Amino acid sequence: MFVVLVLFVIHRLGPQLSAWTGIGPAEGSTPEYAVTLFDGTRLTSADLRGKVVVMNVWATWCPPCRVEIPALQALHERTEGDGDVVVLGLSTDVPGARVVEPFLAERGVTYANGLLDRDTRRALGGITHTPTTFVIGADGVVRHKVLGFFAPPAMRAAVERLRGEADAEGMAP
Repeated sequence: MFVVLVLFVIHRLGPQLSAWTGIGPAEGSTPEYAVTLFDGTRLTSADLRGKVVVMNVWATWCPPCRVEIPALQALHERTEGDGDVVVLGLSTDVPGARVVEPFLAERGVTYANGLLDRDTRRALGGITHTPTTFVIGADGVVRHKVLGFFAPPAMRAAVERLRGEADAEGMAP
């Protein structure tokens, strides 16, 4: 039983520690995707090259997702003027915009949001947990994939480290 518990903890906390410290395997894929935001804007992976992207797959019915929203909003507010970080929410809610847009408005969410479509889900390698957060480097490579709640300190550390890498490689806008 102890071994099972340890394996579970490693499985769940490993991505958090990797994101926080920068130590551990990077996911390594370079997904090609195109999403339509609720405001009608279309974003593609090519449009976002040169920026660090925090892509959060979430749902209105998901308690951990609701807990993550303030941290994502704070990250967006802290970085939006810099132009080198994009926070992107993709909802899995089936009723879609009719449910999600009022939910976001009630919470004062201003970072980019849309619905997760089948093609984007496939490009990301499938979504098995809600929430799932991908931290994508300025080069378009998925550097971290966190299943479940993404602790704000780990999220901030991952983003700042990738911003520093982009600056060092001359990829920042």
